[in-house]
Order: sequence, then C-alpha cells, then structure tokens
Amino acid sequence: MTTLLQLKSFVTVVEQGGFTAASRRLGLSQPAVSRAVATLEKELGAPLLIRRRDGLSLTGAGSVALTHAREAVRHLSLMRTEVAALAGEITGTLSLASLPSVTAILVAPQLQAFAARYPGVTIRLLEGSETEVRDWLDQGAAEAGVVSLPIRGMDAAVLGNQDMVAVVPAGHRLAEWDEVSYAELAKEPFIRSTGGCADVFGPVARRLGVDFDVAFEAREMSAVLEIVRAGLGVSILPVAGLPELPDDVMVRPLTPRTVRHLGVVVSASASAPARAFLDQIAALDLH
Repeated sequence: MTTLLQLKSFVTVVEQGGFTAASRRLGLSQPAVSRAVATLEKELGAPLLIRRRDGLSLTGAGSVALTHAREAVRHLSLMRTEVAALAGEITGTLSLASLPSVTAILVAPQLQAFAARYPGVTIRLLEGSETEVRDWLDQGAAEAGVVSLPIRGMDAAVLGNQDMVAVVPAGHRLAEWDEVSYAELAKEPFIRSTGGCADVFGPVARRLGVDFDVAFEAREMSAVLEIVRAGLGVSILPVAGLPELPDDVMVRPLTPRTVRHLGVVVSASASAPARAFLDQIAALDLH
C-alpha cells in the first residue's frame, strides 16, 4: 500500500534535487528516504528516477507519478488543515514562491507577521524567476506565489509597486543624464537579471521595438550591481529592491516610466494557510 511518506519522499527528492537535501527537508535519514522512494517504485512496477553522478532526472513514469503524488500530498494536507480550520485553528504548510528581488523588502516582513499570528503553520519558501513561480503554481509545487499583476484564473491581492530604474557605472555617459531611455540602454552591453525583472521591462522593450545587447545574466541583484560596477554594462532593476549601492554605481529614472505591480496569488483550491496569507496581504493599507 502506498503511504504518505513514500509520496512526500518522492516529491521532495525531485524538488530538492537529491536524496541528501530531501532528507534534510523532511527531517529523516537519507536511507529512510531512499527506502521510501524504492518501495514506491516497486509498488508502481516502474523506475521513477534516473540516478546519475551529476544528479537525478525523472523517467516517463516518474513524470506521470509526480503529478499525481503532488496532488495526493496536497489533498491530504488540505484535509488536515481544513478540519483544523473548522475548529478555528490554522495549521499545515504555507508553500510560497517568490522573486529574489522582492523577498527581502516586501515578502519577508509579511512572513514574519504571518508566522507570529499562525505559529502552527510551517512556511516553505521557493525563489525563482517569474516564469518559474508561475510554473510552480501550475504544477502544485507552491500554493501561493508573488507575481506581476494582472494575472488570470487566480485570486490575487496587491503586495506593492516598484519603479524600475536604469543602473549604470558612475563614470558612464548615461550617469550624467536626468533620465535614461530604453533606446539609449540598448546601445550598451546589458546585464539581465534573471530574478524576475526581465519579465517586467521585457514587454515594454518589445513594444518599443528595442533589443538589448545582453552581455551577462545574473540571478541576484547584488551580482548585477557588481558587474555594472566593473564597467561591463548597464541594467534595469527595481529601485525599491536594491541593496546598498556599491561605489561607482548610479541609478537614473527610466523613460518611459516602468512600474512592476506585484501581488500575491493563490488558486481557487488553495489550503487554509495560503488563504490566510492572501487575506493578510489583502488587508494591507497600500494608500
């Protein structure tokens, strides 16, 4: 008989990329997690994972099984949290996917307040690009996500807005300008942040017919800033999410003005913790 431990072990191994990381996440020994996955493979009559020295990958059967395993784990979690909610108690897990450029300044304070209000809820945070966040929501790997608004098919609450700015070396010709256009930035080597920023300015650039000469990509804003500091290019980042600027880096208003409208979204079938987090965000006074 397939057990919850087997399903959770399989899902966690895939999401964490290995048995060692999965065992840490689950609080179990690595042999216990390996046995759980091996037993599941035996019961299903097919290998689910291809084990290589450089990591794991799913077999065809594993891809099918993963979808159902995630749903099964989610429904069991929903059963527990909804029964607890009837008694006025919110427990379970809040699986939240966020953007690296947003987590520290906008999300972390909300998670701190949420944890204080609902101590029985375990918080699980994933970080990735906006495309990854939306994929995790679609696949059930996360029940709540921070994305750019508007979005269709999900319940949403406004988290905040961020103006995007041009980021240039202090000695650069554009550092002397009062504002910098997309067209001028396109004349320089460009450093693209893969933490969700490109999903905001990319559509504006396409609408303007501007193609950036992407010379570097970096996930973290601090890495983008260091590349700019080295004089290797220019970038576009959200001003509200910027860490302390390094020496020799300047920001300038971007024209046309580009604003990232951020929100927390959940699916219609989200668990009680995800709903409670959405309600918390919806109650924010953003005016």
